[in-house]
Amino acid sequence: MGNGVKEGVVRLREDAEPVLPAHVSSKSDHRQVLSSLLSGALAGALAKTAVAPLDRTKIIFQVSSKRFSAKEAFRVLYFTYLNEGFLSLWRGNSATMVRVVPYAAIQFSAHEEYKRLLGSYYGFRGEALPPWPRLLAGALAGTTAASLTYPLDLVRARMAVTPKEMYSNIFHVFIRISREEGLKTLYHGFIPTVLGVIPYAGLSFFTYETLKSLHREYSGRPQPYPFERMIFGACAGLIGQSASYPLDVVRRRMQTAGVTGHQRTSIVRTMHTIMREEGVVHGLYKGLSMNWLKGPIAVGISFTTFDLMQILLRHLQS
Repeated sequence: MGNGVKEGVVRLREDAEPVLPAHVSSKSDHRQVLSSLLSGALAGALAKTAVAPLDRTKIIFQVSSKRFSAKEAFRVLYFTYLNEGFLSLWRGNSATMVRVVPYAAIQFSAHEEYKRLLGSYYGFRGEALPPWPRLLAGALAGTTAASLTYPLDLVRARMAVTPKEMYSNIFHVFIRISREEGLKTLYHGFIPTVLGVIPYAGLSFFTYETLKSLHREYSGRPQPYPFERMIFGACAGLIGQSASYPLDVVRRRMQTAGVTGHQRTSIVRTMHTIMREEGVVHGLYKGLSMNWLKGPIAVGISFTTFDLMQILLRHLQS
């Protein structure tokens, strides 16, 4: 961003909160929430659209017994393009947007609110949170967003692994699942999702916030440059996704059991089946190398977009 935008932050520390009179405090809080929701929605949409073809390919491997390799991943991408066309690489992205926009908006907004609440509780209002509250704020934000948007995640997974003839659009997925498998199926795989989101969101936000804090301390600059934010976000995504990846594989198997021929079972039995039939590394970590490519890109774009949008909106409001 330009120098004017950087100076427009009023040289506050990035997570600091200005002390406002009581009669404008409520109005300011509403503006902060709306700003976080808007910034988070845009951040999520840009990040997921950028890596949608890689994400779809990863899901296809996660829900099948096919061995993963870079060559096989490229083959899937290439034959999908040949057989279904270029835009088919983004099949399911409309469902992803329907899920990601509210998910990212809620997650980033909730994270800002949890930081504020935990800061007040622990007496760090206007300052960077210490490590444990910082980790807790991220975990709570991810859990809140996942709980409110989970059925959309299941729909997106179904659309990613099925041909166009099976589900024509998002509403068709909801109707067929409700009619043929029951409404409770819309929350099948919810528990491993939450168990995976706690370390993923917790470590992602913790890593990103920690790197920004260290940057302020050692560089003497109040704000990182955009490319530095991208690097911090990439590191956050790499750590967060590596820690939670086995549960991501389990939840995808559970979400798509009705259309891939796998038996619908519990978390433990699903994990045990994967390990027995495919092994720990080739089963529970299938596609992780692709996640190491797409994850840092997506998380880097997401965190950077959110921060820069927040700075821009503060500048416009001031």
